[in-house]
Amino acid sequence: MNFEIKEEQGRLDAVLSDLTGVSRSKIQKQIKEKKVTVNGKTATASYIVKPNDEIVIPPFENEREELKPYDLSLDIVFENENLMVINKPSGLVVHPAPGHHQDTLVNALFSKTNLSHQDSFRPGVVHRLDKDTSGLMLIAKNDIAHEKLSEMLKSKEIERHYLAVVDGVIPNETGTIDAPIGRDPKNRLKMKVEKENSKEAITHFKVLKRYTHHTLIECVLETGRTHQIRVHMDYIGYPITNDPLYGHHKKTTPFGQLLHSKSLRFKEPITGEELFFECDPPEEFFQILTSCENKENEV
Repeated sequence: MNFEIKEEQGRLDAVLSDLTGVSRSKIQKQIKEKKVTVNGKTATASYIVKPNDEIVIPPFENEREELKPYDLSLDIVFENENLMVINKPSGLVVHPAPGHHQDTLVNALFSKTNLSHQDSFRPGVVHRLDKDTSGLMLIAKNDIAHEKLSEMLKSKEIERHYLAVVDGVIPNETGTIDAPIGRDPKNRLKMKVEKENSKEAITHFKVLKRYTHHTLIECVLETGRTHQIRVHMDYIGYPITNDPLYGHHKKTTPFGQLLHSKSLRFKEPITGEELFFECDPPEEFFQILTSCENKENEV
């Protein structure tokens, strides 16, 4: 199995466990036996994986279950022979990972349509949304479309707008957060603003409405780093409301962070047709916001 690292950063054994679904202990055994190479050389389990690293590991027979269909109703906003635009619900994992091998968006898509094969572990996935982030996602149905959409994403030709509710009242009307993001060396589940082993990350935001203790904002991504909006808003002191990983307050409902992929604008990768899609956040989005405000206003 060959992997070219794009976003993942962290210990070699942990990153490979995430990518393959194989336990860290079994990954560590392969590394100790010098069966794993990084950029053509053997490495230790604690090696910190960097973008553009090429990792080779022997296949694990019968370790990872083959992709199986998952019977789940999907909100398909648009579909043609090259791509799909999905309105992903909050709580749905995008692709198979430890603890979620068969109940993912990819499994559900697998039972309904063709998917690109550029990444055998994440077929069709052009860009990911976190498990608890809702909203619009691009899915490629063939390799040509996937390659072109990926290039468009890199060259900032795909415009993505998000809605978010943050803790605290932001005084500025607009803002730009230009701060590089890398894996948190103290917690590999988290990302953080880092100077070392990081990549450029730029988020623009605009205040839409201020509440007593919260702010509704619209965010535009100029780059696409893991957890980018969540990390950036926490970095400036206004974390996403109900965020279980970066929030300053304990998550109080099953619904995750109040972050929603609101709109996508891009050109169809094959025909060049201009496409624009927009969807409202789920009802829980504003129900939680209202609940938070009511509780905080109680005497």
